[in-house]
Amino acid sequence: MLLFFVLLYLLFTLGLGYWASRRVHNTSDFLLAGRRLPFLVSTAVIFATWFGSETLLGASSEFVSHGVLGVIEDPFGAALCLVLVGLFFAKKLYRMNLLTIGDYYRVRYNRTTEQLAAFFMIISYFGWIAAQMVALGIVLNQIFGLSVTAGIFCGSLLVVSYTYLGGMWSVSITDFVQTIMIIGGLLFITIDLMLEVPLQTVTANLPVDFFRFVPREQDATTWLNYFGLWITIGLGSIAQQDVFQRVMSARSERVAVSSSIAAGFLYLTIALLPLVIALYARALHPDLLQQDAQLLVPGLILRSSSLWVNVLFFGALLSAIISTASGAILAPAAILSENMLRPLFPKITDRKLLHLSRLSVLLVATVSLGMALSSSNIYELVSESSALSLVSLFVPLVAGMFWRKTNAAAAIGSMLAGMGVWLVALHLDTEVNPMLYGLAGSIGGLLIGLPIGMFLQPQPQRAVETAAAGS
Repeated sequence: MLLFFVLLYLLFTLGLGYWASRRVHNTSDFLLAGRRLPFLVSTAVIFATWFGSETLLGASSEFVSHGVLGVIEDPFGAALCLVLVGLFFAKKLYRMNLLTIGDYYRVRYNRTTEQLAAFFMIISYFGWIAAQMVALGIVLNQIFGLSVTAGIFCGSLLVVSYTYLGGMWSVSITDFVQTIMIIGGLLFITIDLMLEVPLQTVTANLPVDFFRFVPREQDATTWLNYFGLWITIGLGSIAQQDVFQRVMSARSERVAVSSSIAAGFLYLTIALLPLVIALYARALHPDLLQQDAQLLVPGLILRSSSLWVNVLFFGALLSAIISTASGAILAPAAILSENMLRPLFPKITDRKLLHLSRLSVLLVATVSLGMALSSSNIYELVSESSALSLVSLFVPLVAGMFWRKTNAAAAIGSMLAGMGVWLVALHLDTEVNPMLYGLAGSIGGLLIGLPIGMFLQPQPQRAVETAAAGS
């Protein structure tokens, strides 16, 4: 019976995505849902940005193994990112009326900066998408008994199908429905578990420092790495296309700001539920810890005697993963088509650009599928993706928006220095998080490139400066 309901849900999702695809008439519809999303839909879409495999499977396993300090990156850092976007970035970017975040680097700097930013942005997504594909494989393995590899193929085909057809409209409509499914399912399951076994009983035998929010150690290295956990997604994803795409799909700048902040608080609240469920799994079925920790929560639910608990959980789990995967695939596809391929065809029509965007969806999905088949650790795949964005894209974005003297040479120097230092630190396996070295290198590259750019005397567009400095 569980198989029937899950299959029915997957077919419903595909049908909903196809229905939404009928709203796609041009590239703006495909990439930004025509910038027409109301507050509730916009909030649901932004909330679903990362509420996927890392939150439900990866973070829950890290929480059980390492306590609160193991999940600072997600959900706490991820929620911080959405709030910061709403407070400081959404209004300025919305007023610039851009199609992709890659357009910002061209308009604020120049075409070379755009191309370099687009390249780094695209490669940063492959790990993120691969993580969702791995999660789909794991879930379909648990439900249908498919091999994880077969599950990855089947789940990826479903997501790519409706993303290819409807773009951001399909992502938005399905995300709205899936968010309701996620919240309702997780709330029901958590309350059901608490009524069965009091939470105090489950937490009674946890280690003393399990809920400690800050490190006990006072040395600089520990605190630097703790800071790194907060900013991996908290700052690194601010310059990412998936966040931009979802926020900019709102019907007004006011909705863009308010829905981003609301989604941040909603994300933090709902993301705590799978962590609580993981504690129950650890306490009620300790033998599950001997298996892959990522299967801890699904293992608990499968042992439940209630069919509806199973249906609600796996419906919520599939909803979360599918919504994140679809948006994650569309984001780099938009950058690839708009910022890397479109300049090669200066006279391309909007209709052909729409076809090019759909082809980009297939290309991104294919590369990500290859990564999914070669790695199975969800948390690591996502973390590496966010770190790459932080060391290359974040500093030029912030400097360009809030420091008028920033120029193209400074932006390019920041990207190259940040990426180069990060890769060297990764190779040396430094005690301090390599990402922090990369961020320092990015800031240093900006400062070194600034006088070079001033010497070359580039002239940024006055209209862009006015838009970027808007209140």
